[in-house]
Amino acid sequence: MGGWVYIMSNKREGVLYIGVTSDLAARVLQHRQGKGSSFCRRYGLYMLVHAEEYPDIESAIAREKAMKAWKRAWKIELIEQANPDWADLYERIL
Repeated sequence: MGGWVYIMSNKREGVLYIGVTSDLAARVLQHRQGKGSSFCRRYGLYMLVHAEEYPDIESAIAREKAMKAWKRAWKIELIEQANPDWADLYERIL
């Protein structure tokens, strides 16, 4: 089973949340409905701004852990390389 690493935000260069899941669409929907993590609920993180697919969940988890250790500037740079407008990518994954 594959896996996804994703980044949620509340606005351009706003609060960031990095997560991992095997079902990206379902997980992002949970966040958008306020049923995801309490961190996302607290800060109103409803926009999917970055997602990376991996062939297995173990690879996705390793990438998530590495990204969580990154400096904030590196995370913003990663988002802006693939999504310079910080568009909500949720509709694209359905």
